Amino acid sequence: MRCSDEFLRLSERIADAVSEAIEGLVGTRDAGRVLYTGADGTPTKLIDDVSEKAIFKLLTKEDNPYRVISEEAGEQIIGKAPCYTIIIDPIDGTYNACSGIPFYSISLAVTGNDVNDIRFGYVRNLATGDTFYAEAGKGAYLNGVRIKPSDNRDISRFCISIYGHRHNTREAAILSRSVRRVRALGSVALELCYVAAGKIDAFADVRGTMRMTDIAAGKLIIEEAGGIVTSGCGESLKLEDKVIMSRVSVIASNGYAHDKILKLSAGILHEGQ
Repeated sequence: MRCSDEFLRLSERIADAVSEAIEGLVGTRDAGRVLYTGADGTPTKLIDDVSEKAIFKLLTKEDNPYRVISEEAGEQIIGKAPCYTIIIDPIDGTYNACSGIPFYSISLAVTGNDVNDIRFGYVRNLATGDTFYAEAGKGAYLNGVRIKPSDNRDISRFCISIYGHRHNTREAAILSRSVRRVRALGSVALELCYVAAGKIDAFADVRGTMRMTDIAAGKLIIEEAGGIVTSGCGESLKLEDKVIMSRVSVIASNGYAHDKILKLSAGILHEGQ
């Protein structure tokens, strides 16, 4: 296994390439122009396409072979007989990037041949430069400083990011009434990292729309920080080895009220219980 420094340096080069490539597009009307339907089945906008092309251009110049799973292009093999898979969301928070809202990121995870063997996770806020990363077994960091989740145990005092619009609105409403503050900031990868860093107490997507590219890096970062990530049923979150995967609900937390969040998100508990 390579050292985390090597994975971190590669991630930094990738993030720098994306940042440079999209600099003139952020906040422009052209950034949101739909070009085609991506491998994940969703519309690919110009800013997504530009960022992904910058990533592949850089990776093809690297000395090492990689298998890449990306939201737009799907699976690509670079070089021969790769030992590592890179799971990438080139722009997580496309709407924010197109609108000039400074909360959008690149998310990437390095795994072995088994995509559930996540070795390294990296998320950078491309607007601010804030960088989260983690290596399996070695903790999680924000801008080089080790992080941990909040120690808040009282769910009525939680600040939680909830996604439930259009689907499962009842469950989202129950959760919302049970906590102190609700945020939906528009970049799942960054919001997962915010749980890891104690900036928010929990994250809940009750829509059942999460894909491996959304969550792979954030999952490792939260777990290495000391938090918990599960499916909406409370099961261990297993990534499927394909872009068009069975989408899942995701609950992430500091660990202190995880079971209660699961029950609330399933509509089992009610406000005040």
